[in-house]
Amino acid sequence: MTTDLTRNHLFINGAWQTPGSTATIPVISPFTEEVIGTVPEATAEDLDAAVAAARTAYRSGWRDLSHAERAAHLRRFADELEARAEDRARTVTTENGMPIALARFAEGAAPVQLLRYYADLIEVTPAEEQRASTPMAGTTIVRREPVGVVAAIAPWNFPAVLSMFKIAPALAAGCTVVLKPSPETSLDSYVLADAAVAAGLPAGVLNIVNGGTDLGRRLVSRPHVDKVAFTGSTAAGREIGRVCGELIRPVTLELGGKSAALVLDDADLEQTVAGLATASLLNTGQTCYMSTRILVPAHRYDSYVDAVTAMSSSLPIGDPMDEDVAVGPLASERHRDRVLSLIARGRDEGGTVTTGGGRPDGVDRGFFVAPTVFTGVDNSAAIAREEVFGPVLTVLKYDGIDEAISLANDSSYGLGGTVWTTDPDRGVDVARRIETGSFGVNYYNLDWGSPFGGVKDSGVGRELGPEGLAAYQSLKSIFLPG
Repeated sequence: MTTDLTRNHLFINGAWQTPGSTATIPVISPFTEEVIGTVPEATAEDLDAAVAAARTAYRSGWRDLSHAERAAHLRRFADELEARAEDRARTVTTENGMPIALARFAEGAAPVQLLRYYADLIEVTPAEEQRASTPMAGTTIVRREPVGVVAAIAPWNFPAVLSMFKIAPALAAGCTVVLKPSPETSLDSYVLADAAVAAGLPAGVLNIVNGGTDLGRRLVSRPHVDKVAFTGSTAAGREIGRVCGELIRPVTLELGGKSAALVLDDADLEQTVAGLATASLLNTGQTCYMSTRILVPAHRYDSYVDAVTAMSSSLPIGDPMDEDVAVGPLASERHRDRVLSLIARGRDEGGTVTTGGGRPDGVDRGFFVAPTVFTGVDNSAAIAREEVFGPVLTVLKYDGIDEAISLANDSSYGLGGTVWTTDPDRGVDVARRIETGSFGVNYYNLDWGSPFGGVKDSGVGRELGPEGLAAYQSLKSIFLPG
């Protein structure tokens, strides 16, 4: 792994550029609470240079390459990232506390897989198709063209793969990208830039600028940005959506969630609770689609409370570089404090904590919160409605499948969710009735070939699959007489 985590330059126009000021952003280890490196904070002028470089690269040739030529670039990029996969995974674990076993897949291997998926997809996606005109005789050519310069804003929880949700389809479509990582997790993007250089990605096709909320606002609103792709909080998504609406600028927003796990009356308790360890607590609960509202039949409530409590309290907690650790620290002190404040609010609402509720026993450093289980509240409680984004579960009871579905849908969010049953067909029937963008039957996992995104307060648009590629294309109809 790279040992020097202090970086002094910005990646703009295919080269390492000296920033316009000496301001820096510290990166703090959530495990040691110590500064582990710094990155330069981009100025407004640095950002404008990145957008200009992306626009020049777009207009001067990237958009005009054949699909096969762009696919070849993406495969070389994937090869270079694959060679750096362990370095990137360990960098992410160092900066945000993700357990290393998860980081190796999500932050090391998955971005490589996405580049190769979209390289394959763009090669078989025609730029044009002909349709018979209706109602007049004639022909219409329907042409798919790249949308232009993309502003990609990534979060801190899965910084590498969620950046690639945007970069891979955008580059495949013929767009160019200005990426703004989260300030908490800017270091891993330097590994991304190193790979881009080694792969010979043309100058200006990918640019990376570091900064906080103010820089993000400027990026979203800049002239010559043609589309915005954002993953993050619903509050920030609303602001971005307002700006893009005013500018008539296309936007993809993948936002928050408060997903439900519907445990049906025929579910196997042991298998269900084992599955919830991943479906509800992956990455220490810092995953947008987690099933954190666990809905169980009233007559099985006590047994599920006991089992979920035992599972949550048994998960290994500690150094995220330890291969056996399942629960690392939360990503930052500010976020840890927010999670603890929501736990306190849940207690104030009358909730009972059956395990966890604060710092783990024997842990005296790091931004840790022990996996926490709430009982004794209903679906109207804040702890059951607000996105905690940490290792906090609420077990709720229901009477009958119709009430379970009503409770699952009684949320301002609609991103993920799961159903647990010994009858998969029954599970699919339940899935069809849930107001959400994605849903798992007896497990949950993303599929690179299928769309992912939310409804209601969970977002607008879709990433992944052919739909994720189409989000970076505009359609032109060319009418020809008969």
